Amino acid sequence: MPMSHKNGIDLLRDSFANKSTAFTEDEKERYGLVGLVPDVTETEDIQVQRVLLQLGTKSTDLGRYIYLIDLLDHNETLFYRTIMSDPARFLPIIYDPTIGEACLKFGHIYRQPRGMYLSITRRGKVKEILKNWPQKDVRFICVTDGGRILGLGDIGANGMGIPIGKLQLYTGCAGVPPQYLLPMYLDAGTNNEQYLHDPLYLGLRQTRPSAEALYSFVDEFVEAVQEVFPKCCIHFEDWTGSDAVHLLERYRDKYCVYNDDVQGTAGIVLAGMINAAKIKGTKLSDEKYLFLGASSAGIGLAGLLCSALVKEGLTLEQAQSQVYMFDVNGLLESTRTDLFDFQKIYAHKHKPTRDFVAAIESIRPTTIIGVSTVGGTFTQAVVEAVSGVNERPVILALSNPTEHAECTAEQAYTWSKGKAIYAAGVQFPPVHFNGQTFLPGQANNFYIFPAVGMAIFATQASRVTDEMFIEAAHAVADQVPPDLLNQGLLYPLQSGILEIEIQTAARVAILVFDSGLARVKRPKDMVAFIREHVYKPEYAAELAIETTPA
Repeated sequence: MPMSHKNGIDLLRDSFANKSTAFTEDEKERYGLVGLVPDVTETEDIQVQRVLLQLGTKSTDLGRYIYLIDLLDHNETLFYRTIMSDPARFLPIIYDPTIGEACLKFGHIYRQPRGMYLSITRRGKVKEILKNWPQKDVRFICVTDGGRILGLGDIGANGMGIPIGKLQLYTGCAGVPPQYLLPMYLDAGTNNEQYLHDPLYLGLRQTRPSAEALYSFVDEFVEAVQEVFPKCCIHFEDWTGSDAVHLLERYRDKYCVYNDDVQGTAGIVLAGMINAAKIKGTKLSDEKYLFLGASSAGIGLAGLLCSALVKEGLTLEQAQSQVYMFDVNGLLESTRTDLFDFQKIYAHKHKPTRDFVAAIESIRPTTIIGVSTVGGTFTQAVVEAVSGVNERPVILALSNPTEHAECTAEQAYTWSKGKAIYAAGVQFPPVHFNGQTFLPGQANNFYIFPAVGMAIFATQASRVTDEMFIEAAHAVADQVPPDLLNQGLLYPLQSGILEIEIQTAARVAILVFDSGLARVKRPKDMVAFIREHVYKPEYAAELAIETTPA
């Protein structure tokens, strides 16, 4: 961090440097803090105890989220020490599923700025605005235009909660140091009438522009980042389906960019498919896949899946022929005239149908994948149909928040009579059925993108490739022990998330070096190399500041 001049009270207002009640007696004297903090010197563990006590007084997860964000605004180290102390407890509070409610109410629970807000009205000045950010070595920008937030749709500036939350996962899950992370909202307006008329809405009060105008704005932003933050990777998050796909294709071969909805979602679902195949004793290339939903998440997932199938020996055409898609207008098939260019490769010759059950009975998929954003669409008839054509149907209900899941774990196991191999986009509790206990996994991107991010950070990769996400998928899948696989769990336990991500990042980093994309010298021990870069939520012995006498 750059040196800055601070007196005592300014030091307490600096979330990066603030130690609150943990300043030593020497530090209190040196930095003019005597009398400004209680006359104690507490350990970080004592401070965490106080945080946990105060969290216990909150009656809702939204209340806990607000408290934790306020803690982050005042004491970054203590925030990360808290969430990294028990990730299985805190990840659902700072991200899924609580983040959905937090975004819907973002303008109402707003406390103070975090990240950057870049409006389309500032075209021509983007480079100068980026220079306002105090940290000059930014390695990741997570950016959204709020066009398709989770399963909530266009919520405009309220979507800023997502980049904030995603970057917290870079640190909390994989140890990427937080000072290198910048959440950003590109404000091009919103078509959400509710927010346009909400007096507390924080964004531009205008409808969205044409794709041409939006892309021109994004072009200026992406090109400015190359100059202002030359080591930066741009993480696109929660753009509308067509924009997500088209913008990724626009930049991926020129700059260090990726889209988590397209590639990160694909990576974690691929990991689940790999383990589902292990449970069944098959290979990915033996399976047939039917998606409910054909937007950016589904298309990205299908593309990465096909790349993985090619690695198993299929041609690309053979791989694509095993993937079917179904959207709001029915099955994607060759007579459809309403498809985007990136959907047409999955529009096979088939009788038109708007009946998902009929599609299952005709196609006979081994795996159904819900990316519809519509809760309850895997009905009892759907589950019974896929169970009727499979001994062990794979059911992935990936939409979130919880109310958007295509079916619950209990429904999947009950309606399939215990045959289903199931995972969801949110965490469901264990299900007891017919004397068995099933462990439903959560296909959450936080197993994948923070680890890929750490690999990019450590290697200073110049590009991001699909192969990195495929390797991450295999690395995550390999870390589920056989006893948990036998209970149907497709993903590792969240309690050990940091170690899981370190091992995953090391495997991705090997691929980065092998691909000639690294901009640092190759180490002898890749796991040790990754560990050297991991952030530790501990107060610095010496603060990187110069103080002005109080």
